[in-house]
Amino acid sequence: MIATPLFRHLFPALLAMLLCVAPVAAQQPSAVNPTASSVTEKQLLDALKPNSTDTIAGRVSIPDVRAGNLIQPTGVEFRAYQTTTIFQVGAIAIPGMLALLALFYLIRGRVRIQGGPSAQTIVRFAWFSRFVHWMTATSFIALGLSGLNLVFGKTLLLPVIGASAFSAMSQLGKFVHDYVSFAFALGIFLMFVMWVKDNLPALRDIRWIVQFGGMLGFGHPTADRFNAGQKLMFWATILGGGTLAVSGYIMMFRPVSFAISAMQLATVVHGLTGVVLVAIILAHIYIGTVGMEGAFRAMGRGTVDLNWAKEHHSVWVEKVARKRPKDISGGPAPAPAE
Repeated sequence: MIATPLFRHLFPALLAMLLCVAPVAAQQPSAVNPTASSVTEKQLLDALKPNSTDTIAGRVSIPDVRAGNLIQPTGVEFRAYQTTTIFQVGAIAIPGMLALLALFYLIRGRVRIQGGPSAQTIVRFAWFSRFVHWMTATSFIALGLSGLNLVFGKTLLLPVIGASAFSAMSQLGKFVHDYVSFAFALGIFLMFVMWVKDNLPALRDIRWIVQFGGMLGFGHPTADRFNAGQKLMFWATILGGGTLAVSGYIMMFRPVSFAISAMQLATVVHGLTGVVLVAIILAHIYIGTVGMEGAFRAMGRGTVDLNWAKEHHSVWVEKVARKRPKDISGGPAPAPAE
């Protein structure tokens, strides 16, 4: 046959190839395991233990390598604070403050001007001070309402108004919260610059605190431009508002400037400070409106009744009568306070 000589020549070559390939093939695994180097279930469970600080991460091709974090166990604790602790603190602080104010009003009633309104007024706040106050106050109200929606909205509003309306309202609240925050931060800064010198502690503040400012009917202790209660409110507003601003901007600019742990801490601090400051400001609103006769006029018109000023800020009235007598109108300047 013609093929026989050809086969005799090719057979030795094929046999030699088989002898060379067989040892190499014998070294290869019978099956390839594509998950041999992947994360095991045990590793995932260990990373998710409460005390674990490991982060389960993948690989990303974008510059922000933090985007590769798949699971961060510390986020479980953060979520508990965000959804439970802040809610509980707010649910106690805000209704609790409203209940205390209502009880105080029922027992004490409105704090009246003991000598009755007079025919004289005294300049309390200039126009720029009132502008800064109302800018800060209105922005805080907008921030407070939109922020409280984040804490209580899903529980209180969502079942009532429905998902569509709640979603639209929350989206609008987010824009309000982000942009109005700049006006609030500016107001906090300006109030600090304008009034810090008048809100430093003084020895007479101790007596004011002991007598509770005369709110219980035991006479009005002497006070300068701001009494001890107003000083406490001032520093609560400045420190609380400053904390809200700093923590809020960490949250706002976190994607490019801060680690996720800083964002989580800022979120918890922001939420807790926010609900507590809302409760404190409710007391301020009460005193400045229905709680005390003549108080609202200070920020409404810029002037207050002279008898009101002498009862609550006698030291300040004496200074004004001596240095700026033109700030007192409607009659002769008062005699120095005793």
